[in-house]
Amino acid sequence: MSRLARILALGTAAVAVAAVTAACGTQKIAVPTAEAQLHNGAVLFQERCSGCHSLSYAAAFGSAANVRTAQAINGPNFNQRCERPIDRVLYAIENGGFSGAYMPQNVVVGQDAVDVAKFVATYAGRQQPVQSGVVPCDKKPVGTLPAGSGQPNPSTGSTSTAAAAVTPPGTAVASAAGASVRRAHRHTAHS
Repeated sequence: MSRLARILALGTAAVAVAAVTAACGTQKIAVPTAEAQLHNGAVLFQERCSGCHSLSYAAAFGSAANVRTAQAINGPNFNQRCERPIDRVLYAIENGGFSGAYMPQNVVVGQDAVDVAKFVATYAGRQQPVQSGVVPCDKKPVGTLPAGSGQPNPSTGSTSTAAAAVTPPGTAVASAAGASVRRAHRHTAHS
């Protein structure tokens, strides 16, 4: 290879590396700062969740692009996976996902957990492929969090962190232990 060809090849390679390097880190959070709770959730998601999960609104790209090359720690791609209602997301945050295998429990806590849950429930699934017979994510209700989930109580202005059960309107709230016993009984009764 002639000297001129080597110089051109090295110059082209240098320009390509510079272009790729310049593009790194240019992704930005796409949630308006005017939506303080959602923006805070996006910032926290980027800081705490982007190593394993993807959600473009938080400039997070941690999921494997190809399931054949995925590693065990690659979490769901929330660009395509719908995560609603919000109490389901909060459950996953508090309990280390749904399998509990790799995601740490309580990766964020308190109001931060509520902010992340609301952000994920609001923005996840927006790139979900259209499937016949499947309700698109943006048509499903985001839901609300139960009392005692770290959300401010509008009547008192205070924040409670005690666990609360999600119950249909007009039903009595049972203890968590009683609910577990009933679930176990239903499970064994139907097995």
